[in-house]
Amino acid sequence: MNRIGRVERTTKESKVLVEIDLDGTGSTEIETGVPFYDHMLESFGKHGAFDLTVRACGDVHIDVHHTVEDVAIVLGQAVRQALGDKKGIRRFGDAWIPMDEALAQAVVDVSGRPYTVHTGEPDVMQGFVVGGHYPTVLNRHVFESLAFHGHLALHVRVLDGRDPHHVTEAEYKAIARALRAAVEPDPRITGIASTKGTL
Repeated sequence: MNRIGRVERTTKESKVLVEIDLDGTGSTEIETGVPFYDHMLESFGKHGAFDLTVRACGDVHIDVHHTVEDVAIVLGQAVRQALGDKKGIRRFGDAWIPMDEALAQAVVDVSGRPYTVHTGEPDVMQGFVVGGHYPTVLNRHVFESLAFHGHLALHVRVLDGRDPHHVTEAEYKAIARALRAAVEPDPRITGIASTKGTL
């Protein structure tokens, strides 16, 4: 089974290429111009066991927002493309990830119905900038864009956490692990894991 998605998107604000192999080994090549975001996407690929290539060039001299958002949009589209007809997958996945004092949970349903619930981030996240370039207030926007364009129902909860770096990293890793579980083939399912017959 070849479950690879490759999507390119060009706007006046950014140029983005994402390629993802859902059945990879966690090999990544990431270059967005936003170093901490690169680190998060590397973690996403590694812990999801996805082979992931992301190349983005955007107007980061104005604000990283456009590039970060556009990469999340294209990543969601690539995941959706790679999933194809979704036959034989588990559909649901969840993960709990600790990062020192931080603890995050992510739950994914490859439902075809985009929805995001994101709760529990400490108030400091609203105004914190990691490394002087990644505003953690963008986390929710990334997760919403990924879920919307990937046609996923995604719930992300932060149960504990103080350091914005740790909280953010726990969230990205939890999403990766939950998505990995959801898209894995289930040998007991030969068709679509839905009473509707479609996802």
